[in-house]
Amino acid sequence: MQQPPSVLDLRTGITRAAQYVAEAAEGGADLVVFPETWLTCYPAWVFGLAGWRDPVAQRWYAELLCHSVVLDDCGGFGDGLGPVREAARDAGVTVGLGVNERPHEASGSLYNSFVLIGPDGHTLNVHRKLTPTHTERIVWAAGDGAGLRAVDTPVGRVGGLVCWEHFHPLVRHAMHARHEEIHLALWPDMPESHVIMSRAYALEGRCHVVSAASIVSVDDVPDDLRALYRVGVGPDAPSEGLLFTGGSHVVAPDGSFVLDPVYDRAAILFATLETDRRYREVTDLDVAGHYARPDVFELRIDTRRLGSGVEFLHPADTNG
Repeated sequence: MQQPPSVLDLRTGITRAAQYVAEAAEGGADLVVFPETWLTCYPAWVFGLAGWRDPVAQRWYAELLCHSVVLDDCGGFGDGLGPVREAARDAGVTVGLGVNERPHEASGSLYNSFVLIGPDGHTLNVHRKLTPTHTERIVWAAGDGAGLRAVDTPVGRVGGLVCWEHFHPLVRHAMHARHEEIHLALWPDMPESHVIMSRAYALEGRCHVVSAASIVSVDDVPDDLRALYRVGVGPDAPSEGLLFTGGSHVVAPDGSFVLDPVYDRAAILFATLETDRRYREVTDLDVAGHYARPDVFELRIDTRRLGSGVEFLHPADTNG
C-alpha cells in the first residue's frame, strides 16, 4: 500500500486505512500491507529536534501520543482499529499495518509496532520494533521478542519486521526459524540500502518479501509542523515536493523482483506470489533447517511480552 498517511490525524488515518483495504480487496488482493508507522506517520521531525527539553519537540511528541492507537489486549474489535478490522473481515483479507502504538490510553510511551490482522478482523500478531535507531529512541521505547512470530493465514505463513531490524542478523535468524513463506518488511523510505536488505532477506530466508514504503509530500504535513526548519530525515530533506518517495516492491525467494520498486507515485500496488516457490529454493539452502549447525551455534530468544516490571499485589484496585 503506497498511499499517503494522514499525518497526526488518527481518526482520518483509520478511515483511510479501511478505505484502502476495501479498494485493494476489490482489486483482487488477499494480503494488504502498509508501511512502518503508517498510522499516524513516521515522526521524521525528531532528527532535527533532538535537543534536551526542546519545547517544540515536546509539543510534537505529545501530539503524536494523542494520535496513536491503543490496541485491544484480546485482539478483537474493542480498539480504535475497528473500521480496519471490519474492512478486513468484510473483504476476507489479511492486513499488515504499521502503527504508532500507545500501550495504554494514559501511557507516556510509544512503540513502533506492526499489527497483523486476519481475515476475520482479529489480531494474529503484534510485533514491537526491538531497537529504534538513532534519534528514533526519543520517540519509541524498545520492543520485546513476543512478536517474533510467523502465523498461518489463508495466504501462507506470514511474519514481519520493521525497518533496520532487517540489518540485525540474530533477529533475521529468529524469524527464519519461524519458517516464513511471506515476510512483510515495513520501511519509512526506500534508499538502495533498504532494497538490498529486502532482497538479501528473501535470498537468505527463502521466502517472498513484501516491502512497503511510505510516500509523503511536504503538503501532507500540517502547516505548523511544516513550518519547522526540517520535517524530513537528514539535512537534505526538501522544502517542497516529496519527503518520502515510496519504493515499495516484492522479492521472490531467489532474490529476484516479482515487483520492481515503484517510486514517486501514490498507488495501490499488486503482485502475485508463487508461495510454493520457497520449497524449491530450500533444496540447497535452509538456514534454520538443514543448513544450520545447532551443534556449534545456539540462539535463545525470550518471547515474553515485557511490561513495566511493576507488580501490583492488589489487582482488584483498578483506579491506580
